[in-house]
Amino acid sequence: MPTITAFKSSPDKGVGLARDMRVRWSLEEVGQSYDVRLVTFEEMKQPAHLALQPFGQIPTYEDGDVALFESGAIVFHIAERHTGLLPSDEAGRARAISWMFAALNTVEPPIVERDYVKYFEADQSWQAEHLSMVDDRIRTRLDQLAAAMGELIWLAGGFSAADVLMVHAICRLGGSGILEEYPILMDYIARAAERPAYKRAFDAQYEVFQKGSSH
Repeated sequence: MPTITAFKSSPDKGVGLARDMRVRWSLEEVGQSYDVRLVTFEEMKQPAHLALQPFGQIPTYEDGDVALFESGAIVFHIAERHTGLLPSDEAGRARAISWMFAALNTVEPPIVERDYVKYFEADQSWQAEHLSMVDDRIRTRLDQLAAAMGELIWLAGGFSAADVLMVHAICRLGGSGILEEYPILMDYIARAAERPAYKRAFDAQYEVFQKGSSH
């Protein structure tokens, strides 16, 4: 049974933004049981964790001799080992994999940068200007994503690992007011959030926060 790592004290207060959510969700979708090892920020910088994750982050994934880091790589590994997260036909599989990389490399970076500007440049005189520039870049990507989706329910035909990564990436914009400008994407997120596997993963992550905050 695979073991993943997650924050012992979640900085997002358990609202599903930490990247172990992607892995939990993927494992739930394919019906694979898993263990979770909770790590503190201090433990993430220790040699034992750095041997698994050289950058001192979460999540990691271990299953026998197999050890992975980077949420996208872990989700891809799960999708390859189980049915249900990648289309069975070659063309559909190629499309899903392309969208997986697009979520991580094209759509997510400016969204993550927005968080950095918001929280770590709060006392800088240029913050508002920088934030406006980043928001423009985000809107460009969301314009393109919404246009590509059109009437599609999911990115690659049926639900796939591409949707796990894309939905989780754009969910980080919650509360920014930007997502509301894109009804197609709001509906997309809502469809994903109704999936039983998503709910189980979210509840499992939130339970960690609740236990941690009660101490």
